[in-house]
Amino acid sequence: MTSRPPTLREKRRYVLIRVEPAGTVPDQKELYFAVHEAVSSLWGDATAALIHMAVVAADNEYVIVRCRRGTERELAIALTTVTVCAGQRISLRTVATSGTIESLRERIAVMRAPDTAVVLPDECTIDGRRYTVCNGSGQKIDVIEKGFKNTTRFFLTREDLEDI
Repeated sequence: MTSRPPTLREKRRYVLIRVEPAGTVPDQKELYFAVHEAVSSLWGDATAALIHMAVVAADNEYVIVRCRRGTERELAIALTTVTVCAGQRISLRTVATSGTIESLRERIAVMRAPDTAVVLPDECTIDGRRYTVCNGSGQKIDVIEKGFKNTTRFFLTREDLEDI
């Protein structure tokens, strides 16, 4: 069987999604059911059939979802309503949309590349108080005040920590 020429093929778009919290790895099939349920409940069965959504790849915290061209907006809106997948609380954030899977995989590789420009310290001082840096994934940095009483937690970015 020969393939269709490009002019007769259905145009598709691929949406790159980041799964939060970091470290959450959902099962591809369970994620499909969760996203399909969100699309159906938000837009109805007729629009869900037009979107023709499919989970193409699930790679650690990144997922690639396919849809028909022109329905990316509806899919992205439905993705924001997904809160649970296989009994686990998650949040889906749309990162990019593309016409090819390969360009999204290249984008994942760039986002996963180690940031060697900034090395996080173990401790920092803010307004005369000492804080321990406990988490530095991505651009977000969590710091906790040292001590056992009245501990406070701050959520900073790498730029905030560079200014200190």
